[in-house]
Amino acid sequence: MSDATRGGKEIDLPPWATSFLEDYGSPSLDELGDVFHGPLLDRKYGLRKDDLVEMLLDRRMLPDDRDPVIRGMMVGGRSSSIDVLDENGEFRSISRDAIVEVRLVTHLRKTYIEDEELLKFEKDDMKRRSEVHEMAEKTSEGHGNNLSWG
Repeated sequence: MSDATRGGKEIDLPPWATSFLEDYGSPSLDELGDVFHGPLLDRKYGLRKDDLVEMLLDRRMLPDDRDPVIRGMMVGGRSSSIDVLDENGEFRSISRDAIVEVRLVTHLRKTYIEDEELLKFEKDDMKRRSEVHEMAEKTSEGHGNNLSWG
């Protein structure tokens, strides 16, 4: 299977997860695991972007010949769906209503607040959005009249 380790013990990843880990650059998984016990500030758990997951879907919502298990990497999500890059490299947006169970195979990123790359992306994205908003205000009709209420 895989040579991945976490906390000194070897993690047995399924073959589909091993290929994602290798594509991701084979990061060390030592410090990426969930922490459920200990001081509150040190606890970290839950699903994160880029996690490798297996999702069991409600069979009643699927055609008869469809495998009810989706395996892949979480790439995003919204209030009504979760976006996954599946084991075949296909993008899927799956309704949260159809998901019965999600099993975390492994994290590939640090927790949100510890992930410097993600925090830099968020900061740059906020700056970009602010610039776009300012440009939209400058080019919109009635520029300068937007403070008038009557």
